[in-house]
Amino acid sequence: MATPPSLGPLEIRTPDDLPRASASYIFWMMAANFGISMAFVVPLSFSLAVRIDELAPGHEEVLGYVTGTAQTIYLVLSPLLGVWSDRTRSRLGRRRPFLLAGLVLGLAALVGIAVAPSLLLVGAGWILAMLGWATASQAILNVQADRIPEAQRGKIGGLTGLTGQIAPIVGIGITTAVTGNTFLVFVLPGVVGAVLLGVFLVVGKEDDTRGAVHTTPVSVRTLASSYVFDPRKYPDFGWNWLGRLMFFMGLYCNTTFTTFFYAQRLDLPVREVAGAATVIGVLGVAAAALGAIGGGFLSDKLRRRKLFALVGALFFVAGALVEAFAYSFPVLMIGSVLMQLAIAFFSAVDQAIVLAVLPSREEAGRYMAVVSFAHKLPSAIAPLIAPFVIGIGASGGDKNYTLLYLTGAVLALIGGSLVFTRVRSVR
Repeated sequence: MATPPSLGPLEIRTPDDLPRASASYIFWMMAANFGISMAFVVPLSFSLAVRIDELAPGHEEVLGYVTGTAQTIYLVLSPLLGVWSDRTRSRLGRRRPFLLAGLVLGLAALVGIAVAPSLLLVGAGWILAMLGWATASQAILNVQADRIPEAQRGKIGGLTGLTGQIAPIVGIGITTAVTGNTFLVFVLPGVVGAVLLGVFLVVGKEDDTRGAVHTTPVSVRTLASSYVFDPRKYPDFGWNWLGRLMFFMGLYCNTTFTTFFYAQRLDLPVREVAGAATVIGVLGVAAAALGAIGGGFLSDKLRRRKLFALVGALFFVAGALVEAFAYSFPVLMIGSVLMQLAIAFFSAVDQAIVLAVLPSREEAGRYMAVVSFAHKLPSAIAPLIAPFVIGIGASGGDKNYTLLYLTGAVLALIGGSLVFTRVRSVR
């Protein structure tokens, strides 16, 4: 049975004091992250597009409105969930109740979306699915903040990024075999996610926190403050937050409409995009692995983080430029591989930087929720802005995806540059 590093219920250790996490604990944590990513990202990148195309053919902008609305609602709730998690006192610990709740809500919502007869119900279902799986994903990051020592954070960040990238590729590959069955397209990835997360809940024990003492009372002011931080007091946390936000704004500009983008550039029906996306995705796995190793393992070895974040941004720019002007499968494949490499580089190292500049580990849930703003804000804003960008200069039924991908490249470069030049306390 996987055993986490020991941590007393009243004790918050510094990163240097934490014992190394065992290989088995890391394996099952990464398996859980893989499952959550599959259940969460496959609908976001493929299944929702298929469902919306069934209910409203030719209105792909609805995808942006549905995903953007759900992201906005979760964005508002996530700091409150973070504070709640920090203060949870239970036999299961602080984080496991949120993993379990996210699993149940997320899986039930995916089933609901699969059978929903209207766009309104699909949108409501995705709000609940997002709330469930995103809460579970955030809880995994909180566990890392609680349990992973500084010496392992680059590796864990790399593996988290790698499993997060591979999972949707595998998930889309699975759904390719059942694209004619909308119910299975949604539910199969969710079941895989539920099983893997369930195993981690069983084997990845967390200390009993029922005896822990609340250090501060909950008040309206406390809850309001959970949404913000003072960048003057924590400048490195602030600059990294801004750089992360800009990078992910570029990322979501270039990934929200991937299914429709491939369909337009390859002249394919939306349902037939899954096969091409799977082939491209499988090739991207090798690039993601290289990025995770280069960004995570090497940053631990060399004790340098920021350089790899900048390299990730530069790779992203290269991939976005290639895809912006791609009109054939081989060129799209090259651009996608470059972007997979970029995301792995940046995500692995920036996660390690986040954990290094976290203002308080006692309030890790709160501050990780604030960090998630830099991820979730772009995922809420970009899908709402992107429909207007692709409409600029659009002719006939063809959207202006070239402009969208160029916009994403500029934003990602700004983000990587901010992390590299402005964060001072991390090499």
